[in-house]
Amino acid sequence: MAKNQKGHAKKEQVKGKAKEAVGRTVGNERMTAEGKGEQAKGDARQAKEKTKDVFKH
Repeated sequence: MAKNQKGHAKKEQVKGKAKEAVGRTVGNERMTAEGKGEQAKGDARQAKEKTKDVFKH
């Protein structure tokens, strides 16, 4: 389960970066903001998984 969650976090980060880049390129502020939000969500999920790993060992 943990690998699945880590993978999902990484996908969110990558998807967010791509969306942010496209938003900047086309000048769409909303898309840029959504991309940043997805990156933050992925970062938070990844931090949560790292914290869980610390307490497992």
